[in-house]
Amino acid sequence: MPDTIPVLFSDESILAVDKPAGMLSIPDRYDPEAPVASAALAAAWGRLYAVHRIDKDTSGVLVYARSAEAHRELGLAFESRAVRKVYRALVRGLPDWEERSCELPLRADGDREHRTVIDAHKGKSARTDFAVVQRFAARGSFGGAALVEARPETGRTHQIRVHLAALGFPCLCDPLYGDGEALLLSKLKRRWKGDEFAERPLLARAALHALSIEFAHPATGRELRLEAELPKDLRASLAQLGKL
Repeated sequence: MPDTIPVLFSDESILAVDKPAGMLSIPDRYDPEAPVASAALAAAWGRLYAVHRIDKDTSGVLVYARSAEAHRELGLAFESRAVRKVYRALVRGLPDWEERSCELPLRADGDREHRTVIDAHKGKSARTDFAVVQRFAARGSFGGAALVEARPETGRTHQIRVHLAALGFPCLCDPLYGDGEALLLSKLKRRWKGDEFAERPLLARAALHALSIEFAHPATGRELRLEAELPKDLRASLAQLGKL
């Protein structure tokens, strides 16, 4: 866990950061011991107002409002779907499509594991547009993977992860909607000669990253596009998968 959270943009109205994986956006009742980005930032930035969230194990762009007025304006922008978000997901399997949309309705906290479930009767409307960016070949027991772009039109809890799993391509290492298995170099390299008991995984959290967000600045109306580069664990995973 880094000592500081990288700041992507700040002014009197908003603060945008590159949230590391493993941190909550704001406190929740399910994981009270987990570090919280808003709390870690408060000492330097004062009171922050949450306008959206990204999952604890999702890295990437996270925006807070710094005033009640900005909070109200950004809240309206999210509600009206005027905010454009782009994610990158590394998924298990090889999609046979280039682009696809999923509109399955979702209900949060739908089972004993607090997962979001597909519910045609009580679920809320949800839509995610997907596009394959790159495919990585299957080898041995490894069934292949793909880097997928996700553009959610709605912001339901775990939306991208649930929709990908429903399409048959869960995020790698996802403990809730996939197999939860870490990505190991020993499973990818034919002549790997390391110590299997000391091996550290390339990736050990759900492979999802909030790449960018676009919206009108709440005070000036100027269009902002904020982007966070892929973190080290995803870059290392992609580099090794690219050698298959």
